[in-house]
Amino acid sequence: MHDEHEDGGLAQDLKLFRASLERRDLLRLALGASLLPLINCDGDSSEPGDGSCSRIPEETAGPYPGDGSNGPNVLSQSGVVRSDIRSSVGSATGTAEGVPLTVTLTLVDSSNGCTPLSGHAVYLWHCDREGRYSLYSSGVTNQNYLRGVQATDSNGQVTFTTIFPACYSGRWPHIHFEVYPNLASATSAGNKLATSQLALPEDACDAVYATTGYQSSVTNLQRVTLSNDNVFSDGSDSQLATVTGSVSGGYVATLTVAINA
Repeated sequence: MHDEHEDGGLAQDLKLFRASLERRDLLRLALGASLLPLINCDGDSSEPGDGSCSRIPEETAGPYPGDGSNGPNVLSQSGVVRSDIRSSVGSATGTAEGVPLTVTLTLVDSSNGCTPLSGHAVYLWHCDREGRYSLYSSGVTNQNYLRGVQATDSNGQVTFTTIFPACYSGRWPHIHFEVYPNLASATSAGNKLATSQLALPEDACDAVYATTGYQSSVTNLQRVTLSNDNVFSDGSDSQLATVTGSVSGGYVATLTVAINA
């Protein structure tokens, strides 16, 4: 009884040997491809929280920055480095009333795998529940509340205790912030690395604006949308904060801020 390949001789044996090698190579390639998703799953997340590393858009600081670029500079004021920004500092004694809001920003480096940026400084500011900006608006030019600076911790985070801002005519409810290399450089706008704005979600706004003191915000919110706001109309995915909480217990807004450090 003869082997079915015996009559092919050396030529046939070489042909079969090559075919066997090709099959093994294909199997190795297929196995390697099937493992790639598993390898990626075990890798580091590109950004804390959502795995995204989209650099936050650069936005205008607006006409009321208080950073020396347009009039007063609160950054030179003693006491401006603080977490609770509801009251004014220095000789001013006013306190902004409104529904409590805690804002936590996580600063990450978009040019380095979205690793946390510790030791940077964040200057944050926004309007009060009447839609006024301290230092600028009529009735509060002698106040500097709802403005503050903090250094990011080892996780790249800063947390501010504040109040839910109003919706004033022509703008979606928002919070301004600037990023500086460190606290020592957070003294004037010329040293900043980035400027952007945080948008607040509609459901939280509706709940807050139904409370006392926010009456004008109800009408103003009905006249603007994220899609026609002059800042957020080009896309707000990386600027829309996640907000949890309630009117009675206060709200918490969180946002990961990716910049090119």
